[in-house]
Amino acid sequence: MKIDEQLAYLRKGLAEVIREDEMRERLIQSEKTGRPLRVKAGFDPTAPDLHLGHTVLLRKMKHFQDLGHTVIFLIGDMTGIIGDPTGRNTARPPMTRDEINLNAETYKAQVFKILDPQKTEVRFNSEWLGPLRFEEVVRLCSKYTIARILERDEFSKRYKDGIPISVHELLYPLVQAYDSVALECDVEMGGTDQKFNLLVGREIQRDSGQPPQIVATVPLLEGTDGIEKMSKSKGNYIGITEPPKVMFRKVMRISDALMWRYWELLTDKSLPEIAAMKSDEPMQVKMRLARQIVADFHSAEAADQAQADFDREVRQGQVPQDIETVHFLFDEGYSLPKILLGTGMAESRTDAERKIKSGAVEIDGSIFKELSVPVKKTMVVRVGKKWKRIEP
Repeated sequence: MKIDEQLAYLRKGLAEVIREDEMRERLIQSEKTGRPLRVKAGFDPTAPDLHLGHTVLLRKMKHFQDLGHTVIFLIGDMTGIIGDPTGRNTARPPMTRDEINLNAETYKAQVFKILDPQKTEVRFNSEWLGPLRFEEVVRLCSKYTIARILERDEFSKRYKDGIPISVHELLYPLVQAYDSVALECDVEMGGTDQKFNLLVGREIQRDSGQPPQIVATVPLLEGTDGIEKMSKSKGNYIGITEPPKVMFRKVMRISDALMWRYWELLTDKSLPEIAAMKSDEPMQVKMRLARQIVADFHSAEAADQAQADFDREVRQGQVPQDIETVHFLFDEGYSLPKILLGTGMAESRTDAERKIKSGAVEIDGSIFKELSVPVKKTMVVRVGKKWKRIEP
């Protein structure tokens, strides 16, 4: 690709590039010297699984790989101990080293669903942060002022509201910046909420005698609710290791408006290709999106099966092929609320009765509104999206 084409390819899906003229110059120099750019993105292993929100960044890293550059997947096993204060109104609870190590291993297995393992450096920032002497930590802290760090939204709001800020939290931007120095980064990528940290990296690199890194931010992906940032703690996430059937159905639950953002940020479709699909029937376009996402993280065959299951079970209301069979003693007076509660299809007897009376319970394909059931050896019960075959 020509330099302008490379820039356009890398620019798609990015929220901001600081500075684009510097990016152009680095690409030109890379082409002249044959030295690939060093592109870094850091992930603190604070949770065991990655979700589609993380893959927006991973996909852009893959685009740099496509152009021959070196991608550094940085696992923040030391910054994870501090806990990133981004988006937090309180300090993160400390994690144990065992938790961090376990999550880090899980991350390594998951990222290669997108990144090319032959073109990826997997690094841990404990490599250079662990050996730092106290004198070097003090010297690093001297390069930035408290006033500048308190400009960060999370800190300024907490300070104004009288919410405690621990000293170790103030170190986070500096430690992340030091990662860029240690790795001699040309480009650092992160979500838009990471902009402050990434800019600190530019300053610390400049102060250390290195060319300041280009900052490239990606938009934050909304979760399935279409409102909040995708997060496992908010329950609006689609995990990249979830079963194909689960992934497919979660994608199908997003709004039609959000679907276009998913097409742009989670696939390699060009903007003209996405625009052309807007004249198609939305349900069919969303099913294509669900198939694409499942195929990316599982296989084309798994995507076929997930769509077939969705058509049969959701659109046609048929019994799932993988329905769970549970055993329940029918000597309880054949009370349907007791059956629903005892098999985990209701949270309480009151909840069970409410679902029965509202027509949300089906037995063997028919809506059932009575509180007792006739004598049966086996019955297939559906409550909303839950199916179970109940046997004595």
